[in-house]
Amino acid sequence: MANDKKNAPETQNSIDNLNETLTDMSRKVENNKKPIIIAVIALVVVIGAILFIKNRSSENSAKADVAIGNADYEMIAGNDSLALGLYRNVADMGHDAGNRAALNAAIILFQQKKYDEAVDYINKYDPKENIVGAAALSLKGDCYVNLKNYPEAVKAFKAAVKQSDDNPYYTPYFMLKLARVYRAQQDYSAELRIYEELKKEYPAYAQSTGLNVDKYIERARLDSNK
Repeated sequence: MANDKKNAPETQNSIDNLNETLTDMSRKVENNKKPIIIAVIALVVVIGAILFIKNRSSENSAKADVAIGNADYEMIAGNDSLALGLYRNVADMGHDAGNRAALNAAIILFQQKKYDEAVDYINKYDPKENIVGAAALSLKGDCYVNLKNYPEAVKAFKAAVKQSDDNPYYTPYFMLKLARVYRAQQDYSAELRIYEELKKEYPAYAQSTGLNVDKYIERARLDSNK
């Protein structure tokens, strides 16, 4: 803003100078009428295109909402295979409905033990919300555990822990999953660190769920010293 004021012409104080300026501007407009008209037309075209795209986007979003409603109905009715096909279609439509459809498709595919396909749809899902997003990342970790791809499972569960943002119930739950993957990898030192952190940061979780954290800490400590 300071640069604009510095570079702007000084304000004309006299009526004569102001009239002279206005006259000069009118002359320039008259001389450049055609370019100005073209510019205005171009601006109208651009604005019209923006409004068209916006309206078209709204129409497509409404169609996606209707389509996912049909998919939800089929899933509630127990027609998982039909629901899956509908969710796949909606996922390709984008918008918020498409985002949720991708996650729902992943859940059905996981239940069908189609873990690779489930991962593909989880990767299409944008985990915006902390808890649902973290649960989606945890589901991805579960897929990799079933595929025995433990390095990717570790990445997924770490992401779930981070996404859950210190939620007192869900964060320790995802930490437990991560600890179990470390144990499957025989990385007992990493497993021990997770249990120790869980005990320190989330004592209420162990109490509310009846989890004997000390038992797991002792087991991991013994195995890490072998």
